[in-house]
Order: sequence, then structure tokens, then C-alpha cells
Amino acid sequence: MTEQISVEIVHSGLNAEAEPLAAQLAEEQVASKLTAQDPTLWGPEAEPESSIRLSWTTLHETSRPLVAEILALRAELHAEGVDRVVLAGMGGSSLAPEVICETAGVRLVVLDTTDPGQVADALAGDLTRTVLVVSSKSGGTVETDSHRRIFAKAFAANGIEAARRIVVVTDPGSPFQQLSADEGYRKVFLADPHVGGRYSALTAFGLVPAGLAGADIGGLLDDAAAAATVLSQDSADNPALRLAAAFGAAHARGAEKVVLTDTGSGIKGFGDWAEQLVAESTGKNGTGLLPVAVESPDAAGFADAGEDATTVGIAPGTPNAQLTTSGPLGGLFLLWEYATAVAGRVLGINPFDQPDVEAAKKAARALLDAPASAPATPSFVDGAVEVHASGDWLPAEAATVADAVRALVAALPQHGYLSVQAYLDRLDDASAVVLRPVLAVVTGVQTTFGWGPRFLHSTGQYHKGGHQNGAFLQLTGANEQDLEVPDRPYTLSVLQLAQALGDGSVLAGHDRPVLRLHLTDRAAGLAQVVKAVQEVGE
Repeated sequence: MTEQISVEIVHSGLNAEAEPLAAQLAEEQVASKLTAQDPTLWGPEAEPESSIRLSWTTLHETSRPLVAEILALRAELHAEGVDRVVLAGMGGSSLAPEVICETAGVRLVVLDTTDPGQVADALAGDLTRTVLVVSSKSGGTVETDSHRRIFAKAFAANGIEAARRIVVVTDPGSPFQQLSADEGYRKVFLADPHVGGRYSALTAFGLVPAGLAGADIGGLLDDAAAAATVLSQDSADNPALRLAAAFGAAHARGAEKVVLTDTGSGIKGFGDWAEQLVAESTGKNGTGLLPVAVESPDAAGFADAGEDATTVGIAPGTPNAQLTTSGPLGGLFLLWEYATAVAGRVLGINPFDQPDVEAAKKAARALLDAPASAPATPSFVDGAVEVHASGDWLPAEAATVADAVRALVAALPQHGYLSVQAYLDRLDDASAVVLRPVLAVVTGVQTTFGWGPRFLHSTGQYHKGGHQNGAFLQLTGANEQDLEVPDRPYTLSVLQLAQALGDGSVLAGHDRPVLRLHLTDRAAGLAQVVKAVQEVGE
């Protein structure tokens, strides 16, 4: 029997506030209208976008034919000795397959980075056994296009026919579909064009890489189908209406942050996927919900999240949570998608656009088109760390990394948040993640962590479009090696730095404080930054 999805609102006060709102949503038939793909639910301004973004509500049915097609390709590849799957994709194109595969315990190499070291590690795997899945709605995503070019060259250099080892997921009629036909790529899977990236877990974008890697994608759709029956009901007990109502009620009293953790659900990395969904869907027009994914229920910022946050556990019985969601992965995907879309209605925003994502991309492209002749001059240098600060918030007497971090925290308004953004190698520089809980402890401020440029396709929307009370700590680092991007006038390290500088300039343009710590020696610099952050709390 399929495990049921559920939402339990543990906090009695939040439950009392959410109940009438859930009942109102049920009376307005929001759930059944959403299932029927009614584009009028978010008002006339949102209707042009929502009318072409609602097919995700029936993917548990419409994606069924994909399963056999994916499994057939997997069998073909295995017969040829090809069983290593590398995914080039950004945002929803990488986050959903990663959650599916990690939860299923199957290996998927995910490239959602421009760090040359991390890409080189992927290239160092056995290319004779490798298939590259390139996922992009248009094919124009700069990171994904770079990965495709680099791997095609590497395949050819190793005597492997590149076209036979590249599988594409894209939208029908996209430039990428035409390019794939021209290049003769092994297989092109066409996704539903009426689904946005962050709602695409059950489309070809989620299913193709996960299925090729060996995950049970048919079972995933079965679980989603079981959940769909419940989520389409106009009842105050509908889990999606309850979750959306809890978010809306909490936000109305100032709880603009959603702290996420897992408590033994067996689902790995769900918080990272939900982070993108919620932040990019709601963070606009100066409002929204900022997800804060934490390491455990005991992590600072969860057990005592404070009045500006709602705590959510993934699995029942979460200690100190204000609400919990539980169920199988396929059902949880759909539950959170429904709830996030309904929360958009409650907050009065369009949950399907991302008006501020393009700004950072444009700034990065401008830097690539006209690169600086000399590197930026740091405010000061402390050991293996160059300190760069936007605006005039950094005191002139600051001379250490700890001084700079203290000043960054001091620049925050009440109920603000810190965002740590690591443009580094998330494998070799994995120790950077410790900065999130350490900063949360020493500052008492809600703190997020994102790997760049991955977060630009996720929480990057909220940073520019949501509540303007964030402060941003960027980490960049010297690269011991670099990779050329074939037929492009830049290398990966140049692109990586341009993405950091571009986003930083956009954030500074919003009058937000941005501190960039450039590690001239990554290992030594990271250790120095962690020590400096610990000193801030002393």
C-alpha cells in the first residue's frame, strides 16, 4: 500500500491561524481549479504566464510513456558497456534528479557548476562508460552549454563518438532541439513546454537522468498519482491547502522565512529542491518566503528559529517543528508544488515567473563581453584572503576577515538574513558548508548556504525580488587548473568569476551589502575564514 502524504501543523497557534484560511481556500475551490489548470487563480496580471505553466498537475499521467522509452535507452547503453551517467543541468534540471538518485541510492554525477576543478573531476571518470545527459529548455544556459562543449571535445579526444554519448532533454521547438538534430545526438527527449523548470521534477528533466541512472521512476509516478487524488480535493484537510495556509498565516505575522530539515525520512536532499521551488516561486515584488535549509533539527536556526521563521520538518514527529510534511518522494514533490502555487495566491504574487533571475545573467554576460584588464583591487588582504566590499558599509579601520564579517552582520536590518554563496568546488571544497551553522550560531541570524552558480537558478530570485533585508557573503577562489570552453572566448574560471561579480553587482545595486572573500589559496583560505567567523562570536 502506498504511503500517504500528510501535513501536521504542530504549533497550536499556527494551526488556529491556518485553519480558517485553509477552509476559505477549499470554499473557493482552489485545489480542483488548480488541478483543472485554471490560469485565473493568481489574477489577471499573472494569467498570461500561468496559462502556459500548469501542466505539472497531471504529469503523473502524461509522463507515463516516458518510462518505457527511458528504460529502453538504459538497456541499450548497458549493452554497450555504458553505465556512468553525468548530468549537465541547472536549477530544477539538476536538483530534482539529484534528490531522486540520492534517495534511491543510485549514482548520478551532477554538473551544476562552473568550477574547473569540479568539471575536471567529472572528466577524469571512465569516459568509455559515460553518457552525458544535457538538460536545458532552450540550450542557451551558459553553464550547460559549456559542459556540453567540454565533454564533446573530451569524448572525441578519447576516440569516442561524441554524438553517441550525448542525450538531450529540451523543450519541443527549442534551438537545442535543432542543434541536437544537426549534431546527430543519441537521443532527444522532449519535455512538456507548459511546465516551468522548478515544477519539472516529474517531466523528462527529472525522469530521464534518474531513470538512466537506475532509479525507479515508475514507482515515483505511482506515488505522485496517489497523492494527486488527495491534492485535488476541495477540503480544508487537503494537505496542500493546509501547508499553503500555514505559510500564508505565518507570513502575515512576519514569519517570512521557512526553515527546512529532515528527520529520518530517508529522502536525501529534499530541502535543496524545496528551497529552489519556494524561493523562486514566491520571492518577488518585495515579498515572499525564504527557505533556510539546515543540517539537522538541532542545527541553529531550526530548534529556536525565532519569530521571523516557520520551522518545517520532512517526516513525522519532528521535534521543535511548527509543522511537518511526510510521504513518499513522488507524493512530496506534488504536495510542495501544489502548496507553493497556492501560497502564491495567498501572498498575491505570480508563482510561475522569475523576473529577477535574468539580471545576474546579464551582468555576467557583460563582464564576459568586456573583461576587466586588471583584477579588482581588494579593500585589504588578510593572509590567504583578499577582502572585497561593496558600497560604504565596511569601516575604514577594518583589517581582518573577522572585522569584515562583523561589519557585514552589523549592516543587517532587524529580522534580516545572511546568505553564504560559495563559488567553489562543492566536492573538494565541501568544508565550506560549515560556515552556515557557525554563522547562524555566532550571529543569531537566519543563514542560508548556496553553491554558486547553482543558487543563481534557485534562491537568486528571492535575493533580488524578495524581502530586501539580506546581506551576502561571497566566496571565490584561485583555480589551480582551468578548462577552455571550446569555441568560446572564455575559460571556466573566467566564467565562474564573472558570475560571482555579476550577481554581486546586481545585489549591490539593490543597496544590499556584499562581502566577497577571495581565497588566494583555497585550503588555507577556507580554514582562515572558518576561524575568523568563529572569532566573530567571541
